[in-house]
Amino acid sequence: MVCYSLVTLSFLLHTKDQAGLHFSTSSTGLFIMDYEEAVCALNTLQTNVSVLDQVRREQSELPELQLQAMRGFLHRTGLTVDKLDHLNIIHVTGTKGKGSTCAFTERILRDYGFRTGFYSSPHLVQVRERIRINGQPISKELFTKYFWEVFTQLDATKDSHGVNMPAYFRFLTILAFHVFLQERVDLAVIEVGIGGAYDCTNIIRKPWVCGISSLGIDHTSILGNTIEEIAWQKAGIFKPGVPVFTVKQLDRPMTVLQDRAKEIGCPLWVCPDLEQYESGAGPLSLGLAGQQQRCNASLALQLSKTWLQRYRQSGVCVYDQLAAPIVENRLVYQATAFKPSPIMVKGLEVTEWPGRTQTLRHGPVTYYLDGAHTTGSMQACVHWFSQEIQQEESRNRGPVIRVLLFNTTGERDSAAMLKHLEPCQFDFAVFCPNITETITENNADQQNFNVSVENMLTRCLDNQISWQSLSGTETKQGSESELLIKDRLPLLAKTRTHTMVFPCILSALQWISQGRDAVLATAGSPYLPVQPSVTAKAEPLREAAQVSVLVTGSLHLVGGVLKYLDPSLAS
Repeated sequence: MVCYSLVTLSFLLHTKDQAGLHFSTSSTGLFIMDYEEAVCALNTLQTNVSVLDQVRREQSELPELQLQAMRGFLHRTGLTVDKLDHLNIIHVTGTKGKGSTCAFTERILRDYGFRTGFYSSPHLVQVRERIRINGQPISKELFTKYFWEVFTQLDATKDSHGVNMPAYFRFLTILAFHVFLQERVDLAVIEVGIGGAYDCTNIIRKPWVCGISSLGIDHTSILGNTIEEIAWQKAGIFKPGVPVFTVKQLDRPMTVLQDRAKEIGCPLWVCPDLEQYESGAGPLSLGLAGQQQRCNASLALQLSKTWLQRYRQSGVCVYDQLAAPIVENRLVYQATAFKPSPIMVKGLEVTEWPGRTQTLRHGPVTYYLDGAHTTGSMQACVHWFSQEIQQEESRNRGPVIRVLLFNTTGERDSAAMLKHLEPCQFDFAVFCPNITETITENNADQQNFNVSVENMLTRCLDNQISWQSLSGTETKQGSESELLIKDRLPLLAKTRTHTMVFPCILSALQWISQGRDAVLATAGSPYLPVQPSVTAKAEPLREAAQVSVLVTGSLHLVGGVLKYLDPSLAS
């Protein structure tokens, strides 16, 4: 695989074959524009780390100016905001659970027979996961085709300085809209990236319904330091007359949502508890584990029902089991629990959303994966893991070893999250950066050029120190967190009692599994050699009847782990 610079890409694009095939000629021969090359080109537009920096610089501007820039990019690709109105959009924001809510909603409406589009972020293994048709990531062929259509249009219309290209997330948002329109979806479920008011998805003018999942503190440098400021930003997706549903919120953010709904002129509904719905056959069963998913499921039921009611009113509905919408002369009120249709019940039960409260059993090693990355979501993760591990250990007669695999990114408060994890009584705490392998080949989907390896490893070492402080781990006098470096690549930090720092995800997984995971055995060459003392400390992992591994702190970490634990995601 060859990754090209923007200059080379520009030359190739302008000499592109007119037959519409994805290849270009140059003085060195024929270049086939395949999926990997498309992702390489995408990576030149900045990764999300750079997007965050850009938003920080722009946050003093009016949201209208940022959205005006987004509309300009959209127009240059031949799209307009008017065309987006035809996507019959469900727009969802929130701090925790917005992706799961979208997954529930999309599955329900897909099971009704609609052709669905679903745009989410971030991706776990491959970037095309962000753009789904009927629940499946678009194929590599479709991604490549539509990517170059959009990239070529933007490249051909940029200014003479060559700097007027949208950033990574903006480009993907435009690409998603283009894909959904070209593929003629019946509806699009759109997950907000960050916030709401300033988010580039907020060029949507006429969504059919909006949703807000649980609110908490995150992205404070962009959204504000208080829950009220964050709630104001999230409510930026409200549109006049468009119904909004929210899960139950704390009093302070709820007041902000109510004020914003009144100001904008849209009805705001508060979702009931899931237990209030009349299932007729006991409690509703969910495909996603964890108590926190129950409020997400309730929100999804309300969003789905409201969308279907709007569809009925369009005059082309083929479903009759839903009642007409309730109309009241007030802006904030309690949504009514109803009896979900069999399709809704089944949809909730079979929903899948990898990397969120997910359990994978590989022989004697069980992995618990959750991309929790805020203190609030980490509390929910710990509650879920504690319940799961209690049931798992009750079924085992031999010794069980608990392992934490952890990393964080950005401005997250690692120490606060680790504090919630400490009561789980892990036997080993393992830290590694979000690097899948120390040698990266054909892995453009998960490359990050904005943070150095040294900075990522320094963060891991800081996390190790925080954990040792919380757990009361003692270190031998004079023992430092020395990194063993060959060719400037750190291999492994010296171990401190039950804590490790590895240079990449694969080496961490292979050390934890100690050859007992048959799937990992085919993942790649063994991790780099370590000291005999480090190998000796793995003896409990080799002898335990069960090894339980919690992977958390970052969706990017979870995605890197899933690349090896579920190879189908990378195929």
